[in-house]
Amino acid sequence: MELNKGWAIWITGLPGSGKSTIANALLKKLQEYNNRLKVQILRTDELRKIMTPKPTYSEEERSKVYGVFVFIGKLLVQNDINVIFDATANRRKYRNWAREKIDKFMEVFIDCPIDVCIEREAKRENTILAPKDIYKKALEGWPVPGWSVPYEKPLKPEVVVKSDELSAEDCAKIILKKMIEYFVFDLSFLR
Repeated sequence: MELNKGWAIWITGLPGSGKSTIANALLKKLQEYNNRLKVQILRTDELRKIMTPKPTYSEEERSKVYGVFVFIGKLLVQNDINVIFDATANRRKYRNWAREKIDKFMEVFIDCPIDVCIEREAKRENTILAPKDIYKKALEGWPVPGWSVPYEKPLKPEVVVKSDELSAEDCAKIILKKMIEYFVFDLSFLR
């Protein structure tokens, strides 16, 4: 199996768990191994700016956004552009939609205690398109996963990394190692 034959991984976790930072580190690692590799990071926060410029984060709105998000990912994968989904996706059903529609799919859970996530978000300068001060806004009534709306942890993710104990680089290494095993990549590209 070639490394560039249409796969997708979904990096999920609470806001502030390090999803975007780890997604960026993983992309860098993949490109170090193969600079011809086609990989697109899809971020829900980027899609929301187009679909819902004034988001309400209601369940109905989330379902629509994640439906489109998964559809875009599926199209990319069908055209041999690999996808890293960078999204909280607070409901398992959103992530399961991708699992059902994409043959080569893997779920990564970024496990991080909420108090660490809150601390990170409070200090964060570059939000990578996410809303700023999300937990502060949660205190004002914003529907924030893990705080005021449920976050359903993956039941059987292929990878779990603890971002409060490991660097983004180390998390990316663990994810890449599992991707190599899970997708049965040709290991010759590592030599």
